[in-house]
Amino acid sequence: LALKPEHITGVDISEGMMEHGRQKLSARGLDKTISLLYGDSENLPFDQNKFDAVIVAFGVRNFENLEKGLSEIRRVLKPEGHLVVLEFSKPTAFPFKQLYQFYFRFILPLIGKVISKDNSAYTYLPESVQAFPDGQRFLEILGKTGYQNNQCKPLTFGICSMYTAQK
Repeated sequence: LALKPEHITGVDISEGMMEHGRQKLSARGLDKTISLLYGDSENLPFDQNKFDAVIVAFGVRNFENLEKGLSEIRRVLKPEGHLVVLEFSKPTAFPFKQLYQFYFRFILPLIGKVISKDNSAYTYLPESVQAFPDGQRFLEILGKTGYQNNQCKPLTFGICSMYTAQK
């Protein structure tokens, strides 16, 4: 799937994140091509059938209601529009699975604590990845919310996966 968009719209629930992104876009002269808006995945501020494609990178696991958020994305996609989701997943192959789990449970939170001086820093990430219904379970949720041609491609030894679906 190759797109040549005339305009790109980014959405995030963190206005602080959007403002930081706007500054970076302006510095690079991209603010006419890319706009960043505050928005909630479960109540997107767009008309039906507006977008050719929607891409979510490392965000769907943070949706408060996964099915509602996916349904809302489907609503704003044009007929036959494409959804691409890049999300963390859980490796399954020995010994990478064990190394990854050790790193995620012990090393990453320690690094987060040292860098941010916050005891809870980076403990959320492993918890949210563990709770996320990755692989076949996520494909089933895509199907339940009306998507078709749903596929999952594990990347980087299964640390993350790219899901593709169509309205």
